[in-house]
Amino acid sequence: MTLAAVVIGRNEGARLEACLASLATETATIIYVDSGSTDGSVSVAKAAGADVISLPMDKPFTAARARNAGAAMLPAEVEMIQFLDGDCTLRAGWIVSARRFLADNPQVAVVCGRRRERAPEASVYNGLVDREWDTAIGETKACGGDALIRADAFRQAGGYRENLIAGEEPELCLRLRQLGWKIWRLDAEMTWHDAQITRFSQWWRRSRRAGHAFAEGAALHGAAPEHHWVRETQRAILWGGILPVSLMVAAIVISPWALIVLLIYPLQAVRLATKMGWTWGIFTVLGKFPEALGVIEYHLRRLRGGNFRIIEYK
Repeated sequence: MTLAAVVIGRNEGARLEACLASLATETATIIYVDSGSTDGSVSVAKAAGADVISLPMDKPFTAARARNAGAAMLPAEVEMIQFLDGDCTLRAGWIVSARRFLADNPQVAVVCGRRRERAPEASVYNGLVDREWDTAIGETKACGGDALIRADAFRQAGGYRENLIAGEEPELCLRLRQLGWKIWRLDAEMTWHDAQITRFSQWWRRSRRAGHAFAEGAALHGAAPEHHWVRETQRAILWGGILPVSLMVAAIVISPWALIVLLIYPLQAVRLATKMGWTWGIFTVLGKFPEALGVIEYHLRRLRGGNFRIIEYK
């Protein structure tokens, strides 16, 4: 089966160079889609031999829009598309394993593997992201931004939903599953990822973006039987919005002693820490606050009818 790669990026610098180099021996067709970089990424991609698309600025940049633009430029004979984010590098042997799996499993539309952080020890936030990538093996509901996808299945589903600022991969996988396709995660090393999250503000914005994605996903596919990201949205609003606001109001109107209920937050962190460790427990609870802001932001923008713009954290 003929394979091509679509790489997307924005100001990835040296990471993009490493990304494209990791693809050089895997396929002769590499499309790089740039979303308004100002760091010379376009020149780096051209020097690496990639065909470059610079997205026009007439519409908001999204990863979904960039991936669709890259896929649209591929020759008709391409049967498989390796999507890759510009801050990732492909692991040796991944393409061979993934192609073989798709060839042996015609009902599978998307196959992904193990994504790892390149430097999880560099910051507590990188470590959290690395834990986030540690997902179950086998048939699954969704992939991430790095995945090998059948071109015919991709076209059948209509590609990514371009107005999503995040969560576009699970949303595409949901529609693929509705069409009868399967999604699979292999126990094989797929990519190195370089989050480079070293500041609390970066982690906060990334969590806020997640909340936005939860809310938009639930708005699109929250009905039965999928209930897509409904629980995630509800948890964010409950823990990060309704509960703290209600307690503050109760403290003002009824008694300051109402604030004692705030102890539920450290207790929840302890409960989670017994399963996943202290760092995971604390930041999972803390993350509900920016997630709630993301949910609220989505609904406010939706009511105003404004465009949704990407929430960058790098």
